[in-house]
Amino acid sequence: MSNPLKILSIDGGGIRGIIPATVLVEVERLTGRPVAETFDIVAGTSTGGILALALTLPSESSRPAWSARDLVSLYEREGPSIFSRSLHHKIHSAGGLLDERYPSDGLEGAFDEYFGDARLRDALCDVLVTAYEIEQRTTFFFKSASARADERDDYAMRDAALATSAAPTYFQPVKVERGSGRPYLALVDGGVFANNPAMCAYAEALKRDAGTRARGAGAEVLLVSLGTGELTRRLAWERAKDWGLLEWAKPILDVVFDGVGDATDYHLGQLLGRDESYYRFQTELDAASDDMDDASEGNLQRLKQEAEGLVRDNRERLEEACGKLG
Repeated sequence: MSNPLKILSIDGGGIRGIIPATVLVEVERLTGRPVAETFDIVAGTSTGGILALALTLPSESSRPAWSARDLVSLYEREGPSIFSRSLHHKIHSAGGLLDERYPSDGLEGAFDEYFGDARLRDALCDVLVTAYEIEQRTTFFFKSASARADERDDYAMRDAALATSAAPTYFQPVKVERGSGRPYLALVDGGVFANNPAMCAYAEALKRDAGTRARGAGAEVLLVSLGTGELTRRLAWERAKDWGLLEWAKPILDVVFDGVGDATDYHLGQLLGRDESYYRFQTELDAASDDMDDASEGNLQRLKQEAEGLVRDNRERLEEACGKLG
């Protein structure tokens, strides 16, 4: 494979983002380079979108501001405050039934600290972050390439991070002002249509490739896709057969996120060939909770252990993929 476009895709999954962050620590070790200098395109949804933006954020010296190891620490340090709520909020929201489960203060504070005034155009490589516009009822993509081409599409990284992580029922939708007389954006987590954004990233690569290769030849790519842990909690038919709107309200989001992620993995495996041009690294959550908001100290440790097991069990495939990354 001669000089393929190198794509990194990172799933959504809330606090479970510590899993792909831990895998990327090993990727940076094996390649000897930061993510932004290894990949041409980095795509992410929700927690994966946060990682995509943070890993491509430049420092004052124009080097990446954060390493993957730094971002593992972010989950450990900021996770408990992001997924916390006062007694008043619990009562006011009726445990999340009448209002979002968590206030956005924790997210906003963390993103102010980590992203500052950085804009999409500042990204060190091409970045694609997903969101969904609830008023126009359409998909929306934050793209650094678009930001560099048209200043009207140059959004603050912190706004992109807030929007992509605004999971319905967990956080309130994010209102992003656009200026230039254009209507504002009302955005929620892109996981509702692309919790695994790898196909979106592949489509972006095809578009980018079209200008440099013969039409119809197809893009030559190397795509590395990182999951946040496979849901294993059983939804028993005996219980679910009698569920109504209230009972389905929480599990349906997990079902949608998990289902669209698995479908994307299947499609890319068929299109690109597993362990040829496409590497998917995912693990079943045997010990850790699959809840997106379980940021307890014990569960954070279990998630890290799951990630370390994923790296250990896939050592040869990781080394092979990183060898192809050059």
